[in-house]
Amino acid sequence: MADKAVGALLVISGGKLVGIISERDYARKVILKGRASRTTQVKEIMTSPVIFVAPEHAIGECMDIMTRSRIRHLPVVENEKVLGVVSIGDLVKWLVSEQEVTIEHLQNYISSKYPT
Repeated sequence: MADKAVGALLVISGGKLVGIISERDYARKVILKGRASRTTQVKEIMTSPVIFVAPEHAIGECMDIMTRSRIRHLPVVENEKVLGVVSIGDLVKWLVSEQEVTIEHLQNYISSKYPT
């Protein structure tokens, strides 16, 4: 995970999402407990069941779910198929860009540069 700069991995079995393993899972359940990486199975330390959303969920809903659940990665699933994963960083970046656009529109409106 560190070599690829990945914060979490999805665990899929039989084509279905069965768990997620994060850096936090690894640190808390392997390193801090003195377990060996080579002998610890993923199923022993993965988080399951996985909290996920559908593509129709709004960004605000996703942020709320992630904040309440204290998670940083949220799989997007439709008809039991994983479509992708959004991270808290992805959502914050999107919100900041949306706010920048809104601020620019408001500045243009206030300074009379806004199209009429």
